[in-house]
Amino acid sequence: MPTLQSLLIFAALSLGLAVTPGPNMLYLVSRALAQGTRAGMISLAGCAMGSAAIMICAAAGITAALLAIPYAWDAMRLGGAAYLAWLAWQCLKPGAEPLFAPRDLPREPDGKLFAVGFATAALNPKVALFYIAVLPPFIDTSAGHVLLQGAVLGLLQIVICAVFDALLVYGAAGAARFLATRPVWLAAQRYVLGVALALIAAKLALGESFRGARG
Repeated sequence: MPTLQSLLIFAALSLGLAVTPGPNMLYLVSRALAQGTRAGMISLAGCAMGSAAIMICAAAGITAALLAIPYAWDAMRLGGAAYLAWLAWQCLKPGAEPLFAPRDLPREPDGKLFAVGFATAALNPKVALFYIAVLPPFIDTSAGHVLLQGAVLGLLQIVICAVFDALLVYGAAGAARFLATRPVWLAAQRYVLGVALALIAAKLALGESFRGARG
């Protein structure tokens, strides 16, 4: 089992992951505003399962095999950066809608809400990069039970992100009403989110390639 100190540090990093804007957050808020809290929570359940799928792969060592293929790592890094840059542009472009703006999305059945939530998290480059880059250093191979250590750390991250996202879903409607009567706050929220996404994209794009990291 990981030490208490490792768990606390990893929990803090997981909270940082949760509050960083990304595809999961955008999808959950959009769905909660368009179809209500219940739909947002069903989508959140799908996101949690999608994150669990990535975590299981990481704990089992499958992502370690990905790191052995330099071009696959670079493709994920640059692809994730491009996707986040596109999300940033959607926030910053003239006439863009802010995160908490009501969206006219079609109503979807529970099964589709769960499936889309699962796919959103499972294909989320932010989550994948977190498991590849952040989780492994917290595993102590000399302590044995490497798979168990990875599973415990991964579950901790999923629980922290799920709790934060649940609060976000429940507060989406109230935040939207608050911002709707305060246009300055509404504009500021959109630009802050866009700049944050752009900075994350730049960090990924300018980060060290796999070959550079190994060399």
